[in-house]
Amino acid sequence: MGRPAIGVLVTDMDNTLFDWLAMWHAAFGAMLERLVADSGVPRETLEREIYQLHQEHGTTEYAFVIQALPSLRARHPDVDLRARYAGAIEAYRAARRGTLRLYPGVLDTLRALRAAGTRVIAYTESLAYYAAYRVRALGLDGVLDTLYSPPDHALPDGATPETIRRYPPEHYRLGATVHRHTRAGAWKPDAAVLRGILDELGAAPGEAVYVGDSLVKDVAMAQAAGVVDVFAGYGDVRGRPGYALLRRVTHWTPAMLIRSETRAEAEVRPTHVLREGFAELLGLIEPRPFAPHVAPRRPPA
Repeated sequence: MGRPAIGVLVTDMDNTLFDWLAMWHAAFGAMLERLVADSGVPRETLEREIYQLHQEHGTTEYAFVIQALPSLRARHPDVDLRARYAGAIEAYRAARRGTLRLYPGVLDTLRALRAAGTRVIAYTESLAYYAAYRVRALGLDGVLDTLYSPPDHALPDGATPETIRRYPPEHYRLGATVHRHTRAGAWKPDAAVLRGILDELGAAPGEAVYVGDSLVKDVAMAQAAGVVDVFAGYGDVRGRPGYALLRRVTHWTPAMLIRSETRAEAEVRPTHVLREGFAELLGLIEPRPFAPHVAPRRPPA
């Protein structure tokens, strides 16, 4: 069989375009170690409280986790915890800056697809703020045509974007990539989300390819949507350093963890596999200029 002609690429981001686990482990681990040292609260207590907060807010990257920790609030009832533990916040940011980078070959591959006229779309389960931050920091603003992510979690009572931002509003906006939100509460492998992305483009499923690092979420979703599926096998994080910590503080429910860790390749068989890196994608597909087959559906206002 020849290579499928593809006019639309939809790609996952975390552990597909960059090593999210390495970045998260470095940043979160640095913050946690500093919190333990500066507060005297046992690590096990902090991890247990962080797990509850992540479960409550549906993300393993809750931006206000320090201010919400019960043990710290009890120790400092009348103190600005963000200021009191500024060292932990800076430890997080410094480690993130040192580890956030694209996998080799990703940028050249995405640019080659765009040069061929292929639409390049990213769909991530990371919430809006961090998803957009990473697009900017990784140099993908303008390389991606559109970014899809869930909306952000709610701000704490009394907080507004103006009171928590360190920079002017334009610093946080994408310049060329369009940022759209998926339906709140919709998670992979919900094929309706992927079909909705294609409907908004006016694209048929058969002319699209989806790349992701999870068999259970990404590959299963693409297959259910009738999209050419490509498994980014190099991005499998299970058993890697940092994964045990991620499990202890994750926002995933126990049922989701069991499903992701026990469903074998025998149950979800990927059509294509990238074993070494993202650049292998160009050998699997035939990129072509995208032309809508039907009128694009406008997303809800």
